[in-house]
Amino acid sequence: MSIAAVLERIKAVVGPRGWIDDPSEEEPYLTEARRLWRGATRLVARPASTAEVAEVVRICADARLPIVPQGGNTGLVAGGVPPEDRDSIVLALGRMNRIREIDPVNFTMTVEAGCILAQVQQAAAEADRLFPLSLGAEGSCQIGGNLSTNAGGIAVLRYGNTRELTLGIEVVLPDGRVWDGLRGLRKDNTGYDLKQLFIGGEGTLGIITAATVKLFPKPRETDTAFLALSKVEDVMDLFARARAATADQLTAFELIPRTALDLALVHSPGTIDPLAARHPWYVLLEMSSSQTESGLRGLLERLLTAALEEGLVADGVIAESGAQAKELWHIREAIVEAQLYSGSIKHDVSVPVSRVAEFIIRATAGVSERLPGIRPMAFGHVGDGNIHFNLTQPESADTAVYLARWQEFNDIVHGVVRELHGSISAEHGVGRLKRDHPLQIPGRNRTDAAREMRARPRQHHEPGQTRQRLVGLA
Repeated sequence: MSIAAVLERIKAVVGPRGWIDDPSEEEPYLTEARRLWRGATRLVARPASTAEVAEVVRICADARLPIVPQGGNTGLVAGGVPPEDRDSIVLALGRMNRIREIDPVNFTMTVEAGCILAQVQQAAAEADRLFPLSLGAEGSCQIGGNLSTNAGGIAVLRYGNTRELTLGIEVVLPDGRVWDGLRGLRKDNTGYDLKQLFIGGEGTLGIITAATVKLFPKPRETDTAFLALSKVEDVMDLFARARAATADQLTAFELIPRTALDLALVHSPGTIDPLAARHPWYVLLEMSSSQTESGLRGLLERLLTAALEEGLVADGVIAESGAQAKELWHIREAIVEAQLYSGSIKHDVSVPVSRVAEFIIRATAGVSERLPGIRPMAFGHVGDGNIHFNLTQPESADTAVYLARWQEFNDIVHGVVRELHGSISAEHGVGRLKRDHPLQIPGRNRTDAAREMRARPRQHHEPGQTRQRLVGLA
């Protein structure tokens, strides 16, 4: 069957509102958030149900036509961008956006993959519950992509990442069969936990079409503090004390360097400098409780007083209102936005929590020795060991020349990560950006693995088996 005939079959399955082949309308599906890649496609298919997804996948499997699944296309590793060869279709799940069920007593919600994350959060709130996954792209990313990349965000410290928030999933397999693993059970000891093969798999084993996720009691009290530190080594001591003092009430613990705050003050309107004096490092800390009159404020004040007296914290401020808390959280959001105004080489890495400061010190020394004047911006979720170690170009550097050295600085940073037994992808996924990067295991990299694969006998693929690029729903 010709490709044209295959495409017509797909169009018939998804209906007139379910496909795009106009180049101008395809454009949002072909580029990624950082504009590092731009692909091409034969067709954008937009199915509206699991049955339609399954039939499209079945057609493509029979025709050996590659598929690139795509959600909100907000990912930062180009996992949802099609190749440039126009030898595939994009399967976008945005029309599958129904919330199928909310069970407040069971503290669960079943949602389709195309639901916007903010929509899921809002639906939980309307049921007097909390869905805690929260990240910068929550107004446009889709829950299917969050599942497929095992997204993290600011609340992982207390609630866990997406993998830990998921009880069951529904998946279309590469031959078009549907695996119904939707469950609302906390305990099910009847065999393998198959959903874990697909969560974080970036679409390589199947297309997630729906999920049953956990809900939590809605917070009734929240306190936010912005604390200054004299040296990065103190950050983990402060974290350990805060964790011990608050137990599971510590919701977020974010590291912010002064260099990043300075950049945000220049480029992001509405950013404030909360403290009178300048300090090299800051921590944005949040505690929350599902009870009123929980004593959170007193607990936070005692923690801050003790840390000030011992010299662990140089200064700090506690938000006195919801508006002030939003101003403090805006700083965290603004430092990401501010890096758009100059060349920035990105790293999303993790190391054991106890070695966060060591990683920052060693990686900073390594990149600064290679390029004097480079401006490391080490920020992020230090409470779970996840650092966004972004490198802003020297002020006098040519942006194109600087960005051409991306791999060079990746090698330096990832080398430190491997030595500390960390991961080169903490929450963004692998996608196309990191597909060929060395693995985090010391002494073994992707080149070694590829060499081993080439040495193995080739396996015969029967007709009808798919060669789909199931590469993530980010």
